[in-house]
Amino acid sequence: MSDSPFGDISIEEFLRDYWQKKPLLVRNAFTDLDAPVGADELAGLSLEEDVESRLVIQSPDSDHWEIKHGPFDDATFAALPDSHWTLLVQAVDHWVPEASDIVEQFRFIPNWRYDDLMVSFASQGGGVGPHYDNYDVFLIQTQGQRRWEVGGFFDQNSPRRPNTPVMIMTDWQPEYNWVLEPGDMLYIPPQVGHNGIGASDDCMTYSVGFRAPSHAEIMRNFTDFIGETLTSESRYTDPDLSLQDNPGEIRAEALEKIRTIFTDYLQDDARLGEWLGKFVTEPKYPELDQAPAQPASIDEIRTALHSGDLCFIRNEGSRFSYSVIDDNQVQLYADGNCFKVSGSGCTLATSLCQTPTIVISQGEWSDPQLQLLADLYNQGSLYTE
Repeated sequence: MSDSPFGDISIEEFLRDYWQKKPLLVRNAFTDLDAPVGADELAGLSLEEDVESRLVIQSPDSDHWEIKHGPFDDATFAALPDSHWTLLVQAVDHWVPEASDIVEQFRFIPNWRYDDLMVSFASQGGGVGPHYDNYDVFLIQTQGQRRWEVGGFFDQNSPRRPNTPVMIMTDWQPEYNWVLEPGDMLYIPPQVGHNGIGASDDCMTYSVGFRAPSHAEIMRNFTDFIGETLTSESRYTDPDLSLQDNPGEIRAEALEKIRTIFTDYLQDDARLGEWLGKFVTEPKYPELDQAPAQPASIDEIRTALHSGDLCFIRNEGSRFSYSVIDDNQVQLYADGNCFKVSGSGCTLATSLCQTPTIVISQGEWSDPQLQLLADLYNQGSLYTE
């Protein structure tokens, strides 16, 4: 694969001209892509209790839509019609390690913006209807053909069809109409209308999605984070209070004091960075315990190194990011936890965010570095081969 998945367009050009601005179709973006999940494997994943999956079924003779949520069973698939249905499985990269190789092609987007790899399989005519999303998505055709209708910006006030289990926009006229072949890729920015329709009986699409937390999520999470650190004595004060003509008036001085309460916390870069790092690296499925049955100590890691190099691998479902505090200190965030790292550990922390594997050899690593690896291993963010 080339350094840029956008053909003759560089990554810098893509970010400048297309990212969150307009759609982009790239023919033959991944001509040598070996898709790790086929139709049978995808159906198998949808049978699992922990895997998020859904079936969307449309009646070809009417406007009736039906949505079913997994886990499914063999009888579910046996009862499917011949056409106009699609199976969607979320976070396939969490369950199929080889699928994370596709995600690595998009690491030019910050780690904390990445959501998951969704894989869909559609029969002829299958899809989820014309809609828009509030996130960026790269749609890679890996098998069969899918026709995409694309165009227009929409929001929650845009007309949509009532009484349907999926969001379907009405009064929509697409600007583009493309049929994607295996290896083709389509980028769709947030709020751009799109409608994917299976154009063959074996249509498979990989969707690499990038999340954007809403302002409501940001405000609620940040205030909860700050609130947990405060004492009951942290209160509004006004020792400079002066007599006012009407006690019912909320004066400008009071508004400024309230504003200062907010800005004081926002100006603390270390605290703001810690909150953001923890917030954006929280696991997609926090209820899944990835911790090993037997935790490891740095002494056990040293002992294992006597037998040869150790390879630590980032858990496919884990999220890693970091922020720089100063020239000798960083904060590493992994799966909603914060690790304060200094000295030689900074290089290890930043490397863990950039590459999915770290190989360590005997005698090359300090105790703080080994302790960081042990902590990440014990919480399930890393595993070893």
